[in-house]
Amino acid sequence: MDQTAEANDMDATRLWERYKRHYCTAPSIGLGLDISRMSFGEAFLAEMEGPMLRAFDEMALLEAGGIANPDESRQVGHYWLRAPALSPDDETRDAISKSVTRIKTFAAAVHEGSIQPASGGRFEHLLLVGIGGSALGPQFVTDALGGPNDAMRAWFCDNTDPDGIDRTVSRIGVDLNRTLTVVISKSGRTVETRNGMLEVRRAYELAGLSFEKCAVAITQEGSALDSIAEADEWLARFPMWDWVGGRTSELSAVGLLPAALQGYDIDEMLAGAARCDEVTRERRTGHNPAALMALMWYHAGGGIGKKAMVVLPYKDRLSLFSKYLQQLVMESLGKRLDRDGAEVYQGITVYGNKGSTDQHAYVQQLRDGLNDFFVMFVEVLRDRAGESMPVEEDVTSGDYLRGFFLGTRNALWDAERESVTITIDDVSARSVGVLIALFERAVGLYASLVNVNAYHQPGVEAGKKAASDAVTLQRDLLVAMRRANGDRRTADAWAESMSRPQDAETVFKTLEHLAANGAYGVSRDDADGVFDASYGVT
Repeated sequence: MDQTAEANDMDATRLWERYKRHYCTAPSIGLGLDISRMSFGEAFLAEMEGPMLRAFDEMALLEAGGIANPDESRQVGHYWLRAPALSPDDETRDAISKSVTRIKTFAAAVHEGSIQPASGGRFEHLLLVGIGGSALGPQFVTDALGGPNDAMRAWFCDNTDPDGIDRTVSRIGVDLNRTLTVVISKSGRTVETRNGMLEVRRAYELAGLSFEKCAVAITQEGSALDSIAEADEWLARFPMWDWVGGRTSELSAVGLLPAALQGYDIDEMLAGAARCDEVTRERRTGHNPAALMALMWYHAGGGIGKKAMVVLPYKDRLSLFSKYLQQLVMESLGKRLDRDGAEVYQGITVYGNKGSTDQHAYVQQLRDGLNDFFVMFVEVLRDRAGESMPVEEDVTSGDYLRGFFLGTRNALWDAERESVTITIDDVSARSVGVLIALFERAVGLYASLVNVNAYHQPGVEAGKKAASDAVTLQRDLLVAMRRANGDRRTADAWAESMSRPQDAETVFKTLEHLAANGAYGVSRDDADGVFDASYGVT
C-alpha cells in the first residue's frame, strides 16, 4: 500500500471513530444528528457545558410562562401548542384544546359538504391570504405533504403584488365559486394581507360571488380583521394569541387549519412536535439534538454568525424548508442589540434549496469558493411509498440521490468545509412536526448562547414604518400636483413644492411608478425629464 492510500485509510478510520462519538440518535422521533463533520476540538463541548446549561434554564422559564419578550411584556408559548398541559394557566390550556377541536370539526364539515359554497356542492380549493409566518409555514407543509389525493387544492396570495394576485386568481379560474379563502393576520393591520384580502374580495365580486360566504379569518380576538369578519358574518373565525409569534405559528390555527382542510393528519404533526420537545428538553447535551445543533451553529460562526447556514435537504418534498427556515432563523437571531442593550449585530444568514439539484448550481462555489458557510444536510431514508425500479443493475434513482448526498458531503469535508447531517425516516405529518420543533428549539437555545432576544423583530417593524412613510409621501405628492393644476416639473421641483420638503430621489421613484401605471393621471416626458398630472386633475 502506498503512503497516500495508507494516509487515506487512517483518515477514514479517524472519521469513523469521530462519527461514532458524535452521532446523536433519537429513535423515538425517527431522527439522527451527525455533527462529526464539524471541525470543533474535543474540548469544545465541555467548554460550552456551562453556557448550555444556562440556556436550558432560560428555555425552562420560557416554557413555564415567564416573560420572554420584555420589551413587549409578552410570554412566548409556541411550545404549549403541542402540549397544552404545559400551559401556565387553565384558560390558555383550554383555549388551545378548543381551537384544535374546532379546526378538526370545521374541516370535517367542509369535507362532507355541510359547510358548502352558496351554489351548493363542495369547497374543492383553498386560497390562503397571508404573509411571512402566516404563509411560509403553510406553504412548506403543503409542499411537503401534498399529493393528488388532497381533500382540497391549496393556493397562496402571500404578497401585495397585483400581478401575483391576478395570476393566482386566474389559475383558480372558474373554480373560484368552489374556493374557500382563509385570511391570516394576527394584528389585522398587516398591509400586505389586507391588500390581498381586498383584491380577492373584488375577484369574488366580479365573478358574482359573495366573498363573505367563502371567507374564514385567523386573527387575534378584537383585531381589525376580527371585527370585519364578525360584522360581515364570515363563515368562521379562529384565534391567534399574543403569545405566539408569526414565525412560530405553524402549529397553531395558522398552519393546522390549512393542513386539516387539505386532509393532512394534524394530530400526527402535533404529536411529532410534542415528542421532539420532550427529547430536546434533555439536559445532557450529547443526547439533545437541538442543543447540539445550536452549539454547531455557535462553533461555525464563532458565536457571532460569521458563516452562513446552507440548508440542503435531499428530498423534493423539503424544497421549501430553507425558505421557511429563513424567517425562523434570520428574524429570530438577526439583531443589532443584545438583551443588555449592547450593539452586537448578531444573526445567521440562511439559504438553500434541495439536493441533488444544487449539485448543478452553487455546490461548485461551496467546494471551491469562499469558505463562509456551513451546511445543514437533511437526509430522508425512505425513497418513496412503494418499491423503486432499478435504473441500472442493483441501483435505483433513490440510490443515486443518496450517492449524490454522500458524495457532496465527502467532497465538502475534503475541502475543509463543515456540515451537519439530520437524518429522518420519511417525510410525513409526524416528521414534519419533528423538524419544526427541532429548529424552533435550536433557535431558542442559540439565542440564549449569544444573548439576543429571539422573540421580537424591531427591524421588521422599522421596515413597515418606512413603507407607511412612502405611501404617505405619495399622498402628499399627489395633493401638491393637483394643487399645481397640471404644471410640468422635474422630480426635484415637485419635491420642493410639497408642504414638507422631501427627498428628491424618493419623489422621483414615486413619480416613476405612478407614470408607469398611468395612475392618477401622472405622466412622464422622458425627453424633458418632467412629470405632470394634467389628466384627471381635481
